[in-house]
Amino acid sequence: MSQDLPRQVERQETKILKVITSNLGKFRRDADSEKLKEWEVSQTPSAGPLQEAADYLKTRDIPVAFPTETVYGLGADATRSAAVKGIYSAKGRPSDNPLIIHIADLDMLRHLLQPTAQEKEAANGAHDQIPKVYKPLIERFWPGPLTILMPNPTPSKLAPEVTAGLKTFGVRMPASSLARSLIKLVGAPLAAPSANASTKPSPTTAAHVLEDLDGHIELILDGGPCSVGVESTVVDGLCNPPVVLRPGGVSIDELRKCPGWENVEKAYKDHSEAGQAAPRAPGMKYKHYSPKAQVVLYEATYPNVQKGVEQQGVELKDSGNVIGVIRTRCWQKGGGLLCGNFEGHERLVEHLEARNQEDIELEVTSADLYKSLGGATVGKVLDISIGKDTRSIAQGLFSALRELDRRGADVIFVEGTLDDEDIGAAVMNRLRKAASQIKV
Repeated sequence: MSQDLPRQVERQETKILKVITSNLGKFRRDADSEKLKEWEVSQTPSAGPLQEAADYLKTRDIPVAFPTETVYGLGADATRSAAVKGIYSAKGRPSDNPLIIHIADLDMLRHLLQPTAQEKEAANGAHDQIPKVYKPLIERFWPGPLTILMPNPTPSKLAPEVTAGLKTFGVRMPASSLARSLIKLVGAPLAAPSANASTKPSPTTAAHVLEDLDGHIELILDGGPCSVGVESTVVDGLCNPPVVLRPGGVSIDELRKCPGWENVEKAYKDHSEAGQAAPRAPGMKYKHYSPKAQVVLYEATYPNVQKGVEQQGVELKDSGNVIGVIRTRCWQKGGGLLCGNFEGHERLVEHLEARNQEDIELEVTSADLYKSLGGATVGKVLDISIGKDTRSIAQGLFSALRELDRRGADVIFVEGTLDDEDIGAAVMNRLRKAASQIKV
């Protein structure tokens, strides 16, 4: 049975340190060295905030928030129990939900997998601790949004709270040079789930982190908005056939192009999602990614949000309703709920500067919402389009949910996307976990 750890009682003063992300480091390029063997941090003024955060993580048990290419993470030294417990406390995270660890380079991973003296002797010095099945994935996708499950040696160098009792641990090498440099300066892997309050939408900007964890942590490193927008894909290659435990920034089609992964299967709808067993990976068991508002998700095949409101029993108050609409590929502005035209627009505070697409636009109407029966206007619609391509949708999803929550939406209607291409499976996985109702 899971146990929620309490949020920290003593309120912290939270400060944000801006980090310039260019020229923070590089991988060592010796002629005989493998590509990702050792990350070297550049000695530049940009590294100052990173060094401050690293010194903090070495000596304190309160986690630090930092950006990766996927979402912002809440990091702590994965080898110290007291530090890892600080993550669960700050987030209010269930203690049977395992954590992914983040490494700076392959040297750090091999140190975690270092065999015992007996195992070394049996292998005659010829054994690489990294399982062969993962080599094609590491070559193609690291650094990047892919987490692999590794066997946890006995004795383990990781704090037991990281694995939540499992015999494996999830590990990834983030594409963010900021994240790798921070990890290298700490000199230890960082356990780092998303830097949000448990169950809430994942943060893709420093402002999102502050919104959820202000007073619960002391440091947030601000490296700008995240470029991927959904968490990493989690895979298990220790079983046959290999499986995807959580969809994310690497699609199953991309995995199937790698030797040994042609027959990879989906396993993120197994029995553990129903609460009958401990989750094999983060994101498998508990309802999360959810705003305070009720979320109604329409699968990509559903025709129009207006039909759902009129025929599927979504209840509205007599007046003062605030309805959020998040559009992707097909819906008209306002999702068919409006009796008038939009009277103006404003942009989200968090511009997604890392994207090549246009910024997200939030367009607002005044009292223009039809009641499902009758004809009276009973509130307003807040409309957000997060783009038509899947990458754009992934990058804007969590920001859109948070912005509508901030503006007091009572219910949010979301136009789903296709989940059979690119990272659409990851987007729909998160939305299905956030939704109170799903229309098909």
